[in-house]
Amino acid sequence: MNLESYIRDIPNFPKDGIVFKDITPLLASPDGFRQAIDTIAEEFADDGITKVLGAEARGFIFGGALAYKLGAGFVPARKPGKLPWQTTKAEYALEYGTDSLEMHLDAIGEGDVVLIVDDVLATGGTAAAKAQLVASTGALVVGLAFLIELDFLCGRSKLGDAKIVSLIHVA
Repeated sequence: MNLESYIRDIPNFPKDGIVFKDITPLLASPDGFRQAIDTIAEEFADDGITKVLGAEARGFIFGGALAYKLGAGFVPARKPGKLPWQTTKAEYALEYGTDSLEMHLDAIGEGDVVLIVDDVLATGGTAAAKAQLVASTGALVVGLAFLIELDFLCGRSKLGDAKIVSLIHVA
């Protein structure tokens, strides 16, 4: 199955010069979505994953489905102030300034084996922040998985030695 056929390009969104990769046609397709989840799950099936971490909002969609498929727990990473319990935070650079993600302090612990999931790997800043959140707990990041990787932005170079799986590559 050609997963790329389910991705719609939206030019000049959210601003001029950006080509937004719209994944909603893939999410709307039972076959396309199932194929994406099954393919990523197969890549990590033998890695002993105990937790899957995904950032809002699209990381929740893929992360929850993968956690279920892998028999692991799901951990949401959210923008500051969105989680109701004690949190830990990781900051990352944006084009103009910084942003941050938080997760509950007790969501991941030493000894957990973690898969980090998101829809797109672009510059790598958000993914690196998620890996930093996990590392701060003493857990092991065994891999990172993405539906789409924008190869021309070289985000992979910020992610260390963990296994990286991307189903669609955009040169």
